[in-house]
Amino acid sequence: MSHYVNRPLLYVSRHHDASLCRYLSQHGWKLVFANSLEDLAALPLDGPFSAGLLDFQSGFSDTDLELMEPWLATRQIGWIGAISCADELTDTARKLLGLYFIDYYTAPFDMAELSRTLGHAVGMAALRPGREQPAVPLTRPHGIIGECNAMQALFRSIEKVSRWDTPVLISGESGTGKELAAQAIHRASRRANQPFVAVNCAAIPPTLLMSELFGYERGAFTGATKRKPGRIEIAQGGTLFLDEIGDMPLESQTSLLRFLETGRIERLGGTESVAVDVRVISATHVDLEAAVATERFRGDLFHRLCVLRVKQPPLRERGSDVLLLAEHILDSVRKDSPEHIRGFSPMALRAITTHAWPGNVRELLNRIRLAAAMCENGVIQPSDLELDTPVESKPPTLAAIREAAEQAAILEALQRHHERLIDVAAELGISRVTLFRLMRDYKLQVRKGNVGLVCVQN
Repeated sequence: MSHYVNRPLLYVSRHHDASLCRYLSQHGWKLVFANSLEDLAALPLDGPFSAGLLDFQSGFSDTDLELMEPWLATRQIGWIGAISCADELTDTARKLLGLYFIDYYTAPFDMAELSRTLGHAVGMAALRPGREQPAVPLTRPHGIIGECNAMQALFRSIEKVSRWDTPVLISGESGTGKELAAQAIHRASRRANQPFVAVNCAAIPPTLLMSELFGYERGAFTGATKRKPGRIEIAQGGTLFLDEIGDMPLESQTSLLRFLETGRIERLGGTESVAVDVRVISATHVDLEAAVATERFRGDLFHRLCVLRVKQPPLRERGSDVLLLAEHILDSVRKDSPEHIRGFSPMALRAITTHAWPGNVRELLNRIRLAAAMCENGVIQPSDLELDTPVESKPPTLAAIREAAEQAAILEALQRHHERLIDVAAELGISRVTLFRLMRDYKLQVRKGNVGLVCVQN
């Protein structure tokens, strides 16, 4: 099996080969289908495609292929072509194959060899000069998926705070995976081999929260027939995770503060003071500083809990990570699905990238589970996700595609050469006069600042 399996493969064809699709899916490729130029236009610009298979024999005209050229030229994809006979290729098809494709295959295919070549195409695309390596779903040892800047900052924060033994406060919206971050901190800390005990402060009635945290002695109240240790005591030597700490009642906050200050607890109904060695990680979607200002949360407890802080980014700020997460979730759902789920349609991918995700990762998980059950023919559509279908836009004209590709190439070259216009012009193969004219036409400016080149598009 190829080293590059489990990567998204873009299959462009008017008539997909069912046996080939089945073989590639069984060997780890996640197929994303595009039947037309409209489907290509609907795909996210920064979609996580690692390789592409374009079927030249499925009815694309020379005009279709010409309109595809800028799309082929500006995507970091390793392309493989499928043809019926080399002698029957048009001049346009020959040109595209020569310029943008790693290899081509003549039908009928040796499927195993084609799968290996697609894997090779991924590696070759990564070596193209002046391009960044294709996005790869990044699963850290602590099990969190993401590669956007916000998640990289989160990974660095987890690594740093795990070295210390002081309390940590994780802030972030509901559904962002704050408990996963807490588990990651625990696993990377010196307490990794000791218990990780989680308590949801919002899910336990206020009358029971104290006994859950601190435990109780026999006879402490009606029904207390034997001693029961609390969650804090159970976490001895390890980590206590207090989720939704902002919803903890004020009377419980006082007892928690006393434990944090002394490192000792007293079970309900008891007189013995028990020493406990526990690291506390708390999490909340509530603005605790505002809660302190309105006296809904103790200020002294806030400062005890918030010695170190980690911010969990919402899904809407994670860019194309939403597609990585969607593919990861779908992989998990497939294992329990009684039906064969082929993947997301291009419009579903576009709907996923344009949705605001107020419920964050939890909402994404629930919608994909629903879609897996509701979709027909194994292809998930926006309606299966209960998302609005993105408005169909007219296919871009060839001139518009060329202008967008030209503008992107200039921006990338400006950033790569740190404002050295003579080097930019040399790389692009144009004169400085032409470069100045194009920058003026596209309203591009370059300014030197403290962090290098800044490109501004008006």
